[in-house]
Amino acid sequence: MYSFRFSPIKNKTGLFKAIEYIHLETHRLCKKNLGYFLPVAGNIGVFCHYEDEYEVLTQIRKDWTDISDNWNQKYFRLHNPISIPAKNSISEITYTYLYIRKPDPNNHHVGDVDFYMKPDKYRELKQSLLSGQVIKGVTIFERPNLDLIRLSDSDSDVCALVGQKTMTENIKIS
Repeated sequence: MYSFRFSPIKNKTGLFKAIEYIHLETHRLCKKNLGYFLPVAGNIGVFCHYEDEYEVLTQIRKDWTDISDNWNQKYFRLHNPISIPAKNSISEITYTYLYIRKPDPNNHHVGDVDFYMKPDKYRELKQSLLSGQVIKGVTIFERPNLDLIRLSDSDSDVCALVGQKTMTENIKIS
């Protein structure tokens, strides 16, 4: 059993603190693993570890988002996008979609962010990984229905994904 940094999150203040942390940590992870920052795709995910926490956070999500405007029944468009001010060489970032993940007590991660990489650079990075190049903390995300690269670090309690589409582009496709 893991010790969770924020869980159980019990209110909007706790949720926002977790979002700020996920934002900063995923950017640190991106810089550490790739050597540079990437723009965000537009979504941020918060992972629950307990059923009652999930109930609280999905209720907050209902208040904060348009429940009829969701991608894959998972990513909900925020009524008021969440902007995180610039800090420690990380530019100001605005998130337009929120994801609250169902409880998994075996996953210690606080949450994740999807980053956007230009398609030609993404294909180049993915091909290098497929060809056997090892980049510490950078792997192909093994899900058949998703084309993403995963950023991770054993010392981190967040993860990040890199794709070649923004949330706006994903929504247009679906």
